[in-house]
Amino acid sequence: MVKSLNESVKYIGVDDLDLDLFESQYVVPEGMAYNSYLILDEKVAVLDTADARKGETWKVRLQEALDGRRPDYMVVHHCEPDHSALIGWALQSFPGLTLVASAKALQMLPQFFEGLPLEGRTLTVKEGDVLPLGQHSLQFIGAPMVHWPEVMMSFDVSDGALYSADAFGKFGALSKCGFYGRDDEDWACEARRYYFNIVGKYGVPVQTLLKKVSALPVRTIRPLHGPILEVNLDPYLSLYDTWSRYEPETEGVFIACASIHGGTLEAASRLADILREKGVPKVVLSDLCRSDIAENVEDAFRYPKMVLAAASYDAGLFTPMYDFLHRLQIKGYCKRRVALLENGSWAPSAARVMKEMLGTMKEVTVVDPAVTIRSRLKAADIPAIEALADTLL
Repeated sequence: MVKSLNESVKYIGVDDLDLDLFESQYVVPEGMAYNSYLILDEKVAVLDTADARKGETWKVRLQEALDGRRPDYMVVHHCEPDHSALIGWALQSFPGLTLVASAKALQMLPQFFEGLPLEGRTLTVKEGDVLPLGQHSLQFIGAPMVHWPEVMMSFDVSDGALYSADAFGKFGALSKCGFYGRDDEDWACEARRYYFNIVGKYGVPVQTLLKKVSALPVRTIRPLHGPILEVNLDPYLSLYDTWSRYEPETEGVFIACASIHGGTLEAASRLADILREKGVPKVVLSDLCRSDIAENVEDAFRYPKMVLAAASYDAGLFTPMYDFLHRLQIKGYCKRRVALLENGSWAPSAARVMKEMLGTMKEVTVVDPAVTIRSRLKAADIPAIEALADTLL
């Protein structure tokens, strides 16, 4: 849909409701939005494109919104293919078009487009540069490693719009989750999963960006994915501040369980019941074998305390737990308290491997001792599980 955001700014993004895995790894049951914008002023600027999957739809929307005009600039905030796939087509279709991007982006674009004719067609911008369009002017903000090195954002000084690239994005097509953040019943749910799995490793660059944004009179945030945010931006900014400082968001305990034949899951379930009985405000138990690993990563960061319950396997660790901990390693998991519960029928080894993997993560306190069960939970194991629960209060 082409939607007017004000007299001279149009939304020309597209929804993808057929996508099963975003970035070939994240389930998106509500689809995905590829946001793109058009500023029609004395000069005309296209702000990013879309994924090739929806390229034909995007082209039609661009032409409809242009209504006979021709773009002077295409601003490239981010080179990732889901936002830049139509750049080659645009340069070919509009001979007077100039690409506006960071030096790093212009260096990177030929990697995606062999033979892309960039000579004489580019304008390199850096932090603080301004692109005047008439009534609108775009002031550029460097945002390297949020979450790629070439990322720039722009701030429209005329209407207070921050074009935030992938920051403040979320999973979900706009036709499903709402065009504006205020229409979304729980923006934070899929924004949190998006943040920790895609941007989360880069908390320090996000903190740097938030300091820059706080100095600007931002009235609306227009990301490359997810709803446009406006009216009251404080909740969104506050969550990004909490997430990027790696601070817990919700008091409670997350229990991640990897069970082969059900014995470990039974023990984890009993632990969850004990924690609830002891007054823990929120206890979330997830079966790693049957749940979305991205949601598990999200919950690991959301809560201050976590229990890892896993079976021993091949003298090591049952693979769903190993995969989960590997994902936490590469996403920068830190500043948490973790307790261990292992199961082993003859030679328990899970706790050793889990502790070794946690040892590579910063400021993670591992509760000692780990609880070991043998094959199935027994009455004799309950005191140790009770004691483990006490360490998490």
